[in-house]
Amino acid sequence: QVQLVESGGGLVQPGGSLRLSCLCFGFSIKSWLMEWYRQVPGKQRELLGMMTTDGTDKYYSESVKGRFTISRDNAKNTLSLQMNSLTTEDTGVYYCGRHRFWGQGTQVTVDS
Repeated sequence: QVQLVESGGGLVQPGGSLRLSCLCFGFSIKSWLMEWYRQVPGKQRELLGMMTTDGTDKYYSESVKGRFTISRDNAKNTLSLQMNSLTTEDTGVYYCGRHRFWGQGTQVTVDS
């Protein structure tokens, strides 16, 4: 069965960093375009970035470009999101997904 499990969220101060992980089960991430996105209450879902199946091309939204980095570990079938220079506007629930499937999300709160 296909499952995606995000982890690594929590409370962090402005200017700090967090690394999120997405453990995938039931499929190989090498065969699918993978994405990270977030949801902020009262706003539409925002696509943060994506990685192609071969890992050679990446896309980042303007709001996170230069601060967030997507990577993958094929041996562990895990996708990661390194987040640096966090601001209060980065607060939200972060999700990992592929076509038709996504995880339960992990809460990221940036506050003093």
